[in-house]
Amino acid sequence: MSSSFEDVFKDFTSALQKLEDGVNNAKTELEIDGVIQRFEFTFEIFWKLLKVICFDEGMECKSPRKCLKMGFQLGFIKDEKVALKMLEDRNKTSHVYDEETSRSIFTEIKSTHLNFFKDVLGEIQSFFY
Repeated sequence: MSSSFEDVFKDFTSALQKLEDGVNNAKTELEIDGVIQRFEFTFEIFWKLLKVICFDEGMECKSPRKCLKMGFQLGFIKDEKVALKMLEDRNKTSHVYDEETSRSIFTEIKSTHLNFFKDVLGEIQSFFY
């Protein structure tokens, strides 16, 4: 386990906690937009955490999609389809300007993505700690 892993793992757990706080408290349009932004940030740290884990395991991935697939191969990700849907949603949030799509993504974050992150966190913790 590299020191880089420890740093990125700490950043991920912190970002995930902030995302969960946002999901549990968002009521206004501005707060919902903030949750979407937190999701983007959490996803970015998440795939970079997978990148570090893969590197430490002797594998190399340079893109989010490749790191998600390797995370699935290593057993940290249990549902590859959900992981790839998250990537698709993260990509949409970078280019979405309509309220309907952003609210749909917020619903996915609340109903699926947050629990996915928490499940993977549990898998990583049980493997490394």
